[in-house]
Amino acid sequence: MARSPLTLAAAVTAAVPGAEVVATRPLTADGAGRYDSAVATLTDGSEVVIRTPVDESAESELAAEAVALRALTPGVRELLPVAVPEYLGSAVLREGRATAMTMLPGYQIDAAEIPPGEGAATSIGRTIAAIHALPPSVVRAAGLPERTPEQSRTDVSRVIDAAAASGRVPVRLTVRWRAAADDDRLWAFESAVGLGGTQAASFVFTDDARDAPVVTGVLDWHGLSIDDPAIDLQWVASAPDAAPHVFSAYAAAAHRAPDDALEVRARLHAELEFARWLLHGLETHRADVVDDAAGLLESLAEGVRDNDLLAGLRRDGETDMDDAIAVLGRVPESAERAAGGGGIAMETDAYDPADLSLTADVPWDDADGGEREGDAPGARQDAGEPSPTEPIDVADLQRSTSSSSDQTSPPRSTSSSDT
Repeated sequence: MARSPLTLAAAVTAAVPGAEVVATRPLTADGAGRYDSAVATLTDGSEVVIRTPVDESAESELAAEAVALRALTPGVRELLPVAVPEYLGSAVLREGRATAMTMLPGYQIDAAEIPPGEGAATSIGRTIAAIHALPPSVVRAAGLPERTPEQSRTDVSRVIDAAAASGRVPVRLTVRWRAAADDDRLWAFESAVGLGGTQAASFVFTDDARDAPVVTGVLDWHGLSIDDPAIDLQWVASAPDAAPHVFSAYAAAAHRAPDDALEVRARLHAELEFARWLLHGLETHRADVVDDAAGLLESLAEGVRDNDLLAGLRRDGETDMDDAIAVLGRVPESAERAAGGGGIAMETDAYDPADLSLTADVPWDDADGGEREGDAPGARQDAGEPSPTEPIDVADLQRSTSSSSDQTSPPRSTSSSDT
């Protein structure tokens, strides 16, 4: 049974010593999803987000976020050009635990609506670069996960092999992904502090003096770890117009050696979310999820029929920006993160599997259907330059899908009145 905003507001007084609540409102319009959540206004005018999970995976995610936020000391926060929520405390309810965090004012922009050029796109790129520049000691001191490039590569290979073994993956995708996993050029990167996968909804914007949107806050810290920096950029495949500007701003602001394969790995991670969605359905015995994922994989195979993923790397190792943007419809969060700590934005607690269906206006090639394991691979294009792939709309890339809850609602942009 969903807890009312009044019940959650009462929990604020238990979670935050000395807090006096004068008003409350729902955090999301419908209240459905993996959390019951509300915004409480205190006597000093500040706002507090109070959330309580409705399933075990959401509970693990919320606990992980509390650990991550406490690891961000005032000194660490000063290294960031944007605000980060502060963990305020928690309270035990009759069923579960409620966690209170500060509210970040601002609004969000759907990935497909992020404009190109200076503004939101470049601000996102610089913000992600600043997060990736945080000292590794922030993660290590908190005992949070750390993966080397070889471990990241092994994880990718494991997902590919497990998905291929299901017999539901078109063979051209398996070949495409294995070629990327086997290419040493992709994996010669330096691991960095990251969020374990951001999404467009992870960034909170306000308007600057020119009325241009700039990032002023970042949500979704539950995945704080040291890993492949491309994971935090995989969602950019859903913003094809803005993608070159996100990547160029990121590269210009990065504090590490140039990562020539960054965009190609980001694209690979985005495509593998389809495979992880399939594996999630298999592991949870959800035939509807399996069928949905299989359909998405077939459509993905058609969308990349004439595209070579590794064409994004020139022979001299330079990244071809035009060939490194990605592919298709709406991608769910991976099963791995859905099970333990996915990317639910503070202002977006619900997820709709219906949004996994392909948008009708995507111009897919209606040639031969995608093959599955055991079938003969489809013919490749023999022309000189590979065709660019269609854009992926991954607005829900990091949204968690719980196997134990069917409560859903579609994602949406959130204004300051909603956050």
